[in-house]
Amino acid sequence: MEYALAIVILLALAWFVSAPFRDRRGADGEPLASVEDPVLAELEARKEAKYREIRDCELDRAQGKLTDEDFRRQEAELRAEAIAILKELDRVQGKRAGRAKEGG
Repeated sequence: MEYALAIVILLALAWFVSAPFRDRRGADGEPLASVEDPVLAELEARKEAKYREIRDCELDRAQGKLTDEDFRRQEAELRAEAIAILKELDRVQGKRAGRAKEGG
């Protein structure tokens, strides 16, 4: 009985840990860029990197490494770059969706 319980626990743990590899969807529920589309993959990577930069900027301010003025300037610049990346991502995804509609 103890062995069966241990096996069930291990299977549940393996299922939980492997979830990110099974479900390739973003926060909005849409599938993430496939490996077959390098443009989307590159834009997704740039977006995630920019989000990390924004979080790092906020952390630097919280730790006192940036003055309020420097933080506002740097954050505005980073957010403008993030918005540009998101617009480009939307544009590419829109083109891709349009091609999929035409084909189907």
